[in-house]
Amino acid sequence: MPSSPQAFLRGAGGTAFGRHEGRSALDLMAEAANGALQSAQIEHAQIDGVLCGYATTLPHLMLSTLFCERFALRPSYAHSMQLGGATGAAMLMAARELVRSGRCRNVLVVAGENRLSGQSRDSSIQTLAQVGDADYEVPNGASVPAYYALMASEYMHRTGVTSADLAEFAVLMRDNAIGHPDAHLRTPISVKDVLASKAIASPLSLMDCCPISDGAMALVVSADPHPQAAIAMRGAGQAHRHQHLTAMEDVMRCGASDAASLALDEAGMEIADFDYLGIYDSFTITLVMLLEELGFAPRAGAAARLRHGDFARDGTLPLNTHGGLLSYGHCGVAGGMAHVVEAWRQMSGQAGERQLQRTPSRAFIHADGGVMSSHVSLVLTREG
Repeated sequence: MPSSPQAFLRGAGGTAFGRHEGRSALDLMAEAANGALQSAQIEHAQIDGVLCGYATTLPHLMLSTLFCERFALRPSYAHSMQLGGATGAAMLMAARELVRSGRCRNVLVVAGENRLSGQSRDSSIQTLAQVGDADYEVPNGASVPAYYALMASEYMHRTGVTSADLAEFAVLMRDNAIGHPDAHLRTPISVKDVLASKAIASPLSLMDCCPISDGAMALVVSADPHPQAAIAMRGAGQAHRHQHLTAMEDVMRCGASDAASLALDEAGMEIADFDYLGIYDSFTITLVMLLEELGFAPRAGAAARLRHGDFARDGTLPLNTHGGLLSYGHCGVAGGMAHVVEAWRQMSGQAGERQLQRTPSRAFIHADGGVMSSHVSLVLTREG
């Protein structure tokens, strides 16, 4: 275990994911931040650091200080961050370092976006497609689903993973979301429904893809634990092996395992030590590839573990119990942060009717940005 000062997740808040007509990204972020401060049981004046994720519907040059102005904060440290879907986890890692170094005592990490109601479909497609190479990918009309579909095709060919295997994860995420009142998609689905859904980019169908949502999430990283639950950020790691799909060397090793190794080494833990998972799931193939590269399942074995019940709410390794990006929803940076918010609520016993029968004590979080481009792993433990 690390000998340097510890950092704790002290509180979390969020909005419902879905359509929030007439509400700006700042409105959503403020609601989430209020919830985080209330759950952390601290006041505005105690926040001395702010980290803010980017928003495609609010491309401000100084988004962190803009938010501070609107939310009546005067921190001694503030900045914004852009790392695609890995941004939320990267901000939490940075907040942890600010606290452990003594630079800050209470850091608010916040992100939100009205991507569904405040941006046209075409604009969203064009904006997100810019993660592609400007010379070799974007001019050919590629979209984010197309990038992931190309990657999925090779991975499925090399491992034997099938579309039915992927569909199992879409169903699991929907089953989890049904029990969450803030989830975007709550209509029950079956494997048959997933396989029969509209083709988006072969081999990915509509239900293999996350929805575009409005929403926001916020967490407080503190030098002091929550009075009722000490959730420590025990380890963290990053890896960045490529930016563009055309520069990916091997779909079997995208960088997830490298980030995980750093986090596990720092925490002094192993893959077998965990009892909760929060794994990024922008597409079903994202979730399967990450589970397998991280070591939570053998190659082509993630679906078998799911069918065995291991990833279920009452299984040995509950996975994304809020419904993940695939069903809880995806509003940009906050979508990935929802995985951490859910882990904190489950670990602190504050998940309400969704509380797991066995309260988790060791959670592994992983997020990726771009096309499996940037990876961040976090290890959370319940102390005492």
